[in-house]
Amino acid sequence: MILIALGANLDSPAGPPAASFKAALAALAEDGTVEVTACSRIYRSPAWPDPRDPEFRNAVAEVRTNLSPQDLLLRLHGVEERFGRRRGKANAPRPLDLDLLDCDGMLIDQDGLVLPHPCLDRRAFVLLPLQDIAPSWRHPRSGLGVLELMAALPRSLKDGVVPV
Repeated sequence: MILIALGANLDSPAGPPAASFKAALAALAEDGTVEVTACSRIYRSPAWPDPRDPEFRNAVAEVRTNLSPQDLLLRLHGVEERFGRRRGKANAPRPLDLDLLDCDGMLIDQDGLVLPHPCLDRRAFVLLPLQDIAPSWRHPRSGLGVLELMAALPRSLKDGVVPV
């Protein structure tokens, strides 16, 4: 199972986050090397670290591809750029953020790629949409399931993360 997180709190050339997500998934699939097989509902979550920034919208998609994890990550970054993403200040507002969460349970830490994504088990805005499409998914390192990971999160990290 290959999982990608989608996030945004600014409009992109495709429009507001929901439109950006739909267009970004289509862009990933446009050359036939990536097939989107499922996508969660969209969730809203408070901006972090500055709650004065616009709220985020988040989703998780499942894809199939023969691309290597490194090549898929490069593809994700290329799509982000097409949608106006400029990397700069960490956690700054952005029109599109695509994170590679898991690639068939692979454990990788090399060349700027860490799998599973090092923060996914601490983010309600990833775990809730992940639960929508892969309720039986288990973290490749800890072996914990989505519900167990959600239960372990402090309430403060879950507050405000709700389906749109």
